[in-house]
Amino acid sequence: MALRIDILTLFPELFEAFRTTSIVGRAASSGLVEIHVTNIRDFATDRYGSVDDTPFGGGPGMVLKCEPVFAAVEHVRNQDARPGTVIMMTPQGRPLRQDLAGELTTEQRLILLAGHYEGFDERIREHLVDMEISLGDFVLSGGEIAAMAVIDAVVRLLPGALGKDESIHEESFQQRLLEYPHYTRPREFRGWAVPEILLSGDHGRIAAWRAEQARQRTRTRRPDLLHEPDNHDPTNDTD
Repeated sequence: MALRIDILTLFPELFEAFRTTSIVGRAASSGLVEIHVTNIRDFATDRYGSVDDTPFGGGPGMVLKCEPVFAAVEHVRNQDARPGTVIMMTPQGRPLRQDLAGELTTEQRLILLAGHYEGFDERIREHLVDMEISLGDFVLSGGEIAAMAVIDAVVRLLPGALGKDESIHEESFQQRLLEYPHYTRPREFRGWAVPEILLSGDHGRIAAWRAEQARQRTRTRRPDLLHEPDNHDPTNDTD
């Protein structure tokens, strides 16, 4: 059965090209994933389509209200027998890393909340959401880009999505290492030549060279990857 992904957003038009393009689009066409987009504003409770309001206690910005978000999630859940894991895109969530993307491929259904404005009413976080995910320690205008990143990272790990599943195991972060350098034709460009070992035809030596290049690149550019635990530690989450 295909992985079902529901996206709840105030800007559904942002996902029109995304869900039909490149690897995500091919995976959808092949029946590996179903991607459905729902507009939270369709569940507003007044004639103005209001989905946000000023925060109690004062302060800047607007906060997404409980009523439309709960109603949207409950409506979406009724579209499929699988209840789904509700994921909020937020800077306070667990950082999106390759191991987390792999975990999400084991789910039968994902429901992604892509918020906007100042954030969500805390009751949504406390009583509706199963998991929170962050792209990192920076601020975006909304959760749509984060939702796309989660979907792309998960879909490309689904068996058959890339055509050659073995290519997944050589990508950056898959073995907690950055990927080795790649070259293609021409053999020489502006005086810069392809390393001779890649032209040798000796697959054993080539594999050893690539492994060493991956280790060197990781030590130089991302030494933190060599010292991080393999399993998720919630005490390291972004606040």
